[in-house]
Amino acid sequence: MSLSAENIVDAVPSNGNTQTSYSTREKEFAELHEQIQISVNLLDSLETFLSTFQKDLTAVSGQISELQDRSKDIENRLKSRRKIEKPLSSLITDIIIPPSLATTILDTPVGEPWITVIDEFERHLEVIKARLRVKAARDLGDVVEGLRIVAATKLRVFFLALFQPIRNSVTTNMQVLQTSVLLKYRPLFAFLQRQAAPVAHEIQRSYIGAARVYYETGFRRYARSLGYIKARTTEKFELIVNELEKSDDDPVDLERLSNSQFDGPSITLAYMADDKTYTEHPEALFRSLLLVFMDNATAEYTFVKTFFTVDTTLPALDSQKSLLSPSSLLSPMERQSIAGSDYGGKGRAENPSFASTLDSARSVAREEQANVDIIWKQVFAPVLEYVQSFVKTTIEPYPPILPLLTMIRLTEHVVTEIENRACPPGVTFMFDLRLRMWPVFQKLMNDNVEALKKLAEGTSGGYFSRATVLTEAIVRNICIRYTRIFNAFVILTEKEDETMIFSNLLRMRQEVGKLIQRYTGQISDAVTKATTQSTFYEILLRNLNKAVQSVAHPKSQHELAYWAKLEEEARRKIISVQQSRTR
Repeated sequence: MSLSAENIVDAVPSNGNTQTSYSTREKEFAELHEQIQISVNLLDSLETFLSTFQKDLTAVSGQISELQDRSKDIENRLKSRRKIEKPLSSLITDIIIPPSLATTILDTPVGEPWITVIDEFERHLEVIKARLRVKAARDLGDVVEGLRIVAATKLRVFFLALFQPIRNSVTTNMQVLQTSVLLKYRPLFAFLQRQAAPVAHEIQRSYIGAARVYYETGFRRYARSLGYIKARTTEKFELIVNELEKSDDDPVDLERLSNSQFDGPSITLAYMADDKTYTEHPEALFRSLLLVFMDNATAEYTFVKTFFTVDTTLPALDSQKSLLSPSSLLSPMERQSIAGSDYGGKGRAENPSFASTLDSARSVAREEQANVDIIWKQVFAPVLEYVQSFVKTTIEPYPPILPLLTMIRLTEHVVTEIENRACPPGVTFMFDLRLRMWPVFQKLMNDNVEALKKLAEGTSGGYFSRATVLTEAIVRNICIRYTRIFNAFVILTEKEDETMIFSNLLRMRQEVGKLIQRYTGQISDAVTKATTQSTFYEILLRNLNKAVQSVAHPKSQHELAYWAKLEEEARRKIISVQQSRTR
């Protein structure tokens, strides 16, 4: 046991016995020396240990720093893996063909379930095409190509079978087949247009052929039936100076004039021709044909435009963050360009490519429009010929003037309706028919005016010879016929400023006035002459007032005012002559 400093002090004697004390306590000093030496050795060992520990601590500190760096690197790599996890998962989901989808295409007949299946398959197909630089996508290329060929083959057989009822029977309800069946499977045809264009073209040609035969057969039979009915009624144009047999009690036939409107009489059906006693006016048959043509033509154009005009680009995938998606491949400058487009909030003027894009879109729209028009014309080419042929039979030989104007008005209404239904080639066709009929109308009006002029001048022409004596009955019937034509024209004319109609009526009115003057000019007695003139004017006024439907028209008011003024002048002349005689 070691001694403390106090023990050492206490152990040293303070008197002369010092020598004796050191001798007797030599052993204790030796032990003390040993203990001190041990303590020094321990301190040296501790110093050595602390020095070594410091070196080890420095080494550990370097290792900890290295571990921290490795930890940060691992964390960054983890973040990178997590960043591509979703796109990679989306890529795998997009390119992998589900077994159920492949089974449906390979083992099931085409039906309604195919609509969603084909849409999903096409999306996978487009993704695989866009990712061909990915080995997994390249490996699936042969598989999806095989499925595409199988799908196209089955769809071809399916659509050709759908067209078969149209070929087999004209009694097939075309509109029901189009709206309830074909339009329902439009996505399947769109798939063929985008992924199997030759098959889509074959189906389009097949439909055109079937629809053409269907409409050609139906309209040929219908036009032939209307022709049979038309042959039972013979009406032809007669000059106003020849139609003298009708009495002044014969009003305007409003029922016949109603054939100029859509809401007129019921249309004539084909089976009615089987009744040998059934007859109908030409304008009613004309109306039936045009309304049937309008409904079928516009319905067919709407179907063709809806079914055969398909967007050639598939909508974008839902997984917009898919790995290697087009947007991820854009350069920074391209992304900046997109951010500066209309969708990024800047104006169109700041996008130099906007004008060219708009022009391109318009060009594509015009091309699609032209394609739809071509399909429609191919389907309806025979129908247009039958309609033209029937219209030709209604205006050659020339029909009476009022039925002709009735048909012209109906044609104009049909043009407007077809235009509202957005069928441009149908509008063009009806315009051509209208342009054919107006010159005929103008010629008939010119013939009437010339006949009145010749009759008023007393010259020979046509049905009259120089020996024809102008009688009161002739003038009276011409006045009645003129008012009937005027009232009917006004009823058939909605616009007040229609030059073609009212300029011809004005010319005819002038000739009727001249005819009255010529006949009364043969009367020598002034009172009798004025009385006869007043009688004719009263006939005109009375018959003009008969047409309640046209009296309110501004032109009717002007016409009534014109003849009322002449009638008043004739009455004044009667009174003046009578007063002069009594003096």
